[in-house]
Amino acid sequence: MSRTSGSFSNKTAPRVAQTALRLFAKYGYAAVSMRQIARDVGVQVGALYNYTPDKQALLFNILLQHMESLLAAWARYPKRTDPLDQINDFIQFHLEFHFSKVDEVFVAYMELRNLSPKNFMVIEKLRHDYETVLHEILNAGLLAGQFRIRDAKIVTLAIIGMLKEVGTWYRPDGRLGKPEIISLYQDMALDFLGAKYAIKKG
Repeated sequence: MSRTSGSFSNKTAPRVAQTALRLFAKYGYAAVSMRQIARDVGVQVGALYNYTPDKQALLFNILLQHMESLLAAWARYPKRTDPLDQINDFIQFHLEFHFSKVDEVFVAYMELRNLSPKNFMVIEKLRHDYETVLHEILNAGLLAGQFRIRDAKIVTLAIIGMLKEVGTWYRPDGRLGKPEIISLYQDMALDFLGAKYAIKKG
């Protein structure tokens, strides 16, 4: 009987992915071997290939699942029409989604360069789709006279870069809770966009 049949496969395949994620985040993709992953999972290295063709596939699937789940969660998120509400909602959504995904965020940004060209194109397209969400919010705010920015594309990248850094320092037992952090980042974004100035002038 194949070792990958039935419940064994159902339990082991997720463990392979979770172990690869943890090791990539801790040591870096280049430093982790298939032998090390197999040892941590508790299988022979040869058996590991029943669950993945190679280490590149593990990395690609980690990033793919992360981006697809991010976009799917945003698609389900309640939408409002005012750009000021939208920017606050985007920041709240992004932070809430990523608070418990520190390893995924780290690997997604630090190991992107280790994807094969073909896999990189897939992930980059999904990243672009997510950036477009914020870009469209900023453009809507510009058209409505609510934001005072010079280049929506550059500001999009700056805001997403600012948000992703939360994962590098956030701790559940830290000085600030999630609501306080979200509120602070919403205020910083509004200041950055000149939204408060625009509101006062309006």
